[in-house]
Amino acid sequence: MIGPDALRRRQPPVDRSSDRLITLAAVGLAIAFLVTAVLATLLPPALRHGMWLPLHLVLAGAATTAIAGVMPFFSAAFAAAPPIDARLRATAVGAVAVGAMLVSLGVVGDRTDVAVAGGLVFVTGIVLTGVATVRPLGRGLGPGRGLISKAYLVALAEVAVGAIVAILLLAGWAPAVGSWAWLKPAHAWLNLVGFVSLVVATTLLHFFPTVVGARMAARRSARLTVVGLAVGAPVVALGFALSSDLVARLGAVLTVAGSAALAVYAWRTWRLRARWTTDPGWHAFATGGLVSAIAWLEMGIIVLAGRVLVFGSDPAGWSVDVVTGPLVVGWIGLTILSSATHLVPAVGPGDQAVHRRQRQLLGRFPVFRLLAINAGTAALALGLPLHSGVSTVVGIVLVAVGLGVTTAMLAVAIWVGATAAPTSTIRRGPTSAT
Repeated sequence: MIGPDALRRRQPPVDRSSDRLITLAAVGLAIAFLVTAVLATLLPPALRHGMWLPLHLVLAGAATTAIAGVMPFFSAAFAAAPPIDARLRATAVGAVAVGAMLVSLGVVGDRTDVAVAGGLVFVTGIVLTGVATVRPLGRGLGPGRGLISKAYLVALAEVAVGAIVAILLLAGWAPAVGSWAWLKPAHAWLNLVGFVSLVVATTLLHFFPTVVGARMAARRSARLTVVGLAVGAPVVALGFALSSDLVARLGAVLTVAGSAALAVYAWRTWRLRARWTTDPGWHAFATGGLVSAIAWLEMGIIVLAGRVLVFGSDPAGWSVDVVTGPLVVGWIGLTILSSATHLVPAVGPGDQAVHRRQRQLLGRFPVFRLLAINAGTAALALGLPLHSGVSTVVGIVLVAVGLGVTTAMLAVAIWVGATAAPTSTIRRGPTSAT
C-alpha cells in the first residue's frame, strides 16, 4: 500500500498566491479602518454617537475584516489543503468591509434603511467566511487543528447572533428596542469577547510561537483559553438577556479563566523562544506588540468581568469607557498592527530580497512606536473612565502618532512587494504563518 507520506510527496504544489494576496488585502483594509477610527474621534460627539462610531470601525471594520481574510487562510494551511475559491474569499472580505461601512454611514447619517442593509451584508460576509473556513478541512492531508477550527466556528456563530440582535434594533423591532438596555451588554460581549477576542486568542495559540520563534506545543492552557472565552462570553450575554445575576457572574468567571490561560500559554512559550540574530527591529515590534496586547487583554478582562461580578446582570455592568483603552486599542489594535508587521513580509508577493527590504523597513523605530501606542492606551484606559479630557486627548494623540507611523511603514512595505511582484516569485505551499 502507498503510505500517506508517499501520497503527500505525489501531490502537486499547492498554489496559495491568490490566497496570500486576499489575506494581505484584508490586512490592508483593516489598517485603513483603524486609521478611520482614529479620525472619527475628531468628529463632534453627537455625530459619532459618543464612542460608538470609533468602536464600530475598530471591531466590525478593522478586526472583522482582518479575521475574514486571515481565518480561511490559516484553516487551509493547517489542513494542508488547497485554498477555497478566490472569488468566495474576496466576496467574504468585501461583504464584511462594505457591511461595516454601510452600518457606520447609516447610523451617523440617520438612515435606518442603509444601516439595516449594511448589517445584512455584514452577516452575509460572516456566513461566507465560515464557508471558506470549513470547506478546506475535508480536502486536506494535514490534521486541521481541530481545537482552533472549532473555536473559529463558535466565534463566527457568536458574532452572527450579536449582529442579528443589532439589526433587529436598527429595524425597530419592538422587543429588541424595549429590552435594549440589557441586550446592549449582551451584544457587546458576544462581539468583543465571544468573537474578536476568541478568534484573536485562538489564532495566537499558533501565531505567537511563530513570531517569537518557539515550537507549538499541546498545552492544557490552550484548551482552557478556547473553552473559557468561547463559553464565558455567551453565558454572560445570556445572563444579561435573562436578567440573571448568577448566570452573568458565572460567565464572567469563565472568561477570566480563559484570558488567564492565554497569559500562561504565552509565558511558557516565551521561555522557549529563539534568540533572533537578524532583523532585530522587525522582530522587536512584532513580538513586543503581541506581548503588550496580551497584557492589555488581561487588564481589560479583569476590569470588564469585575464589573459583571459587582453589578451582575444590571446594565451598569457594561461600560464603553472601561473597554475602549485596554481591550479595543491595546488588545485588538496592537494585535492587528503587530500581526500585520509580521505577515506583510511573510505572505505577500516578492522574493527573499524584497521580503528582506520589507522587514528592514518595518523594523524602524520599534521602541518609539511601541511606547507611543502603549502610553496612549494607558492614558485612554485612565482618562475615559475618569472623564479626564486631558488624559483622553493625550491618549488619542499618542495612539495616532504610533498608528500613523506604523501605517505609513506598512503602506510602503506593501507597495514594495506589489511593485516587485511581476519580477519576483510568490511563494507556494502550505504554511502555518510564514
